[in-house]
Amino acid sequence: MRLALFDLDHTLIPFDSGTAWTRHLVARGALPADAERRHLEFCHQYVAGTLDIHAMHHALIAPLAGVDPDELRAWREEFAQAMASHLSPALRERVERHRERGDLCAIVTATSRLVAEPFARALAIEHLVATEPVLVDGRPSGAIAGRPCYREHKVTRVGEWLDRLGAPALAACEESWFYSDSISDLALLQCVTHPVAVRPDPRLREQCRIAGWPVLDEP
Repeated sequence: MRLALFDLDHTLIPFDSGTAWTRHLVARGALPADAERRHLEFCHQYVAGTLDIHAMHHALIAPLAGVDPDELRAWREEFAQAMASHLSPALRERVERHRERGDLCAIVTATSRLVAEPFARALAIEHLVATEPVLVDGRPSGAIAGRPCYREHKVTRVGEWLDRLGAPALAACEESWFYSDSISDLALLQCVTHPVAVRPDPRLREQCRIAGWPVLDEP
């Protein structure tokens, strides 16, 4: 089996999905006007390697607890339509090439499923391994179910997903790819046969130089 895994933010899309989602909710009155500034603070912590992902997830998702599930579904559909034109054409083509070869494709992202799912649909990628929100009566509480799909936990979450599919373990795949922009994904990059950096941050770029990994700086 051949496997192609893709990070979402700054990889399949050239921006942060959480920031875009925050703006979407501010425009609908679901978040206060300063929500984007607070989210950007979390993004800076992510880059610095100091992020508390539970705090970030709670800030992004907990305000949705009071939103009617049907209204939330409509907001997510509007978000999907608004974001469809912002996907990276080069990475879209790369996904298609993997799909045409018969490779099993999946998005693997620290982003909440509530935010990432519209992008997976827009890219027609069936499988999404994301941070899962706790739902209470169909409404997100702001808590994370199980392990967040973040840093070293991405390896575990991919393994659990493959096990649910009845597929071979990651180490047993004939070939495997993982595309990412961030050094935070180093653990999963080191587990695949073809790690690929996409517009990498400085620390990942240096890792690529040392390890001889390919770098894609395409838009």
